[in-house]
Amino acid sequence: MNYWLVKSEPTTYSWDDFVKEGKTCWSGIRNYAARLHLRNMKIGDEVFFYHSNEGTDIVGIAKVIKEHYQDPTTDDDRWSAVDLKPLRKLRNPATLDAIKKDKRLANMALVRIGRLSTQPVTDAEWKIILQMAGE
Repeated sequence: MNYWLVKSEPTTYSWDDFVKEGKTCWSGIRNYAARLHLRNMKIGDEVFFYHSNEGTDIVGIAKVIKEHYQDPTTDDDRWSAVDLKPLRKLRNPATLDAIKKDKRLANMALVRIGRLSTQPVTDAEWKIILQMAGE
C-alpha cells in the first residue's frame, strides 16, 4: 500500500463536506506532477486529507476506492481523477507548523513543495504524522 496527501481549502470543500457526501471524485487537478501522483494511486491506498490556506492541517484519512480515470470536469483527456472515501477524522489535527518543526519531516513533500495539491507520503512520514495526531 502507498500513502498520499490531498489538499482542499475548507471553505471550498472541507473534511466535513467530504464525510457528509460519503465519497468524492477527486478532480480538477491541473498540475502535471499532481496528475502523475493521481495516476499512481491504487485502490486501498490511504490518503491524508489536508486543509490548505485556512487551518493548514491534516485533519483526516481517506481511502482510494477507484483508480484514475478521465477527469469528468474537462474534455481534455490529459487529466485524471480518482474516487476517495473518508475513513476517519484524526483525533488531533497535525498542523503545518508542527510538521515543519519536526526535523524528521524536513523532506516531506508538504514541506518541500508546499503548493503541490496531490503528493506522496512515505511510510515513515505517515507513521510520524499519526503519532503527532495521537493515533
